[in-house]
Amino acid sequence: MSSNALANLGWSPRNPAERVLMMLKMHGALSAAAIGHALGTTGEAARQQLVRLADEGLVAATSQSAGVGRPTQSWSLTAAAQARFPDTHAALTVQLLEIVRNTLGEGALDTIIASREAQTTAAYEAAMAPCTSLRDKVATLASLRSHEGYMAEWREQPDGSLLLLENHCPICAAATACQDFCRAELDVFRSVLGTEAIVTRDEHIVSGGRRCSYSIREALSE
Repeated sequence: MSSNALANLGWSPRNPAERVLMMLKMHGALSAAAIGHALGTTGEAARQQLVRLADEGLVAATSQSAGVGRPTQSWSLTAAAQARFPDTHAALTVQLLEIVRNTLGEGALDTIIASREAQTTAAYEAAMAPCTSLRDKVATLASLRSHEGYMAEWREQPDGSLLLLENHCPICAAATACQDFCRAELDVFRSVLGTEAIVTRDEHIVSGGRRCSYSIREALSE
């Protein structure tokens, strides 16, 4: 995750502890050795940071048996740590959604979501206009989403399919209050990637997943 993308979230990991939290946010459960290697330090130095973070209630360890020998400890973020990553204007957004739902009805809420979907689709389509391949479109989509605070990245899978990952949801509170936001976002992805792509959501933050992930395959491969 680039420093610019983190700045878009209003969160800049400047000290070792914050860098450890960011590693766990981006990659899920990791060992101290893996964190140390990724951050260019030692496993012991990473372990010391993890112990401090555990004392603050921000990380927790689980032991995994790998056969003969000592079990390996994997570290992951707690709910308290997840709350450190911004959910843009969460309380106000949820309050406004409830006001719309209670005073104007579900129809008005559907109109708002549809309008947001249309505006997002138009903006993404304009950004993707120069793209000549599905890979280019997915790369552009990941960049757009990352700029919006989703900590997005993409990669090509061994079978040739593409994987779009969103490690954070900056509208999680709103999406939890009204899951049509999530439905609309999937519809946007399918629209802007076109009929050449088949898009499925495999992981879902609002449903308890660590991240949202989307498998994207060429339609002709079916």
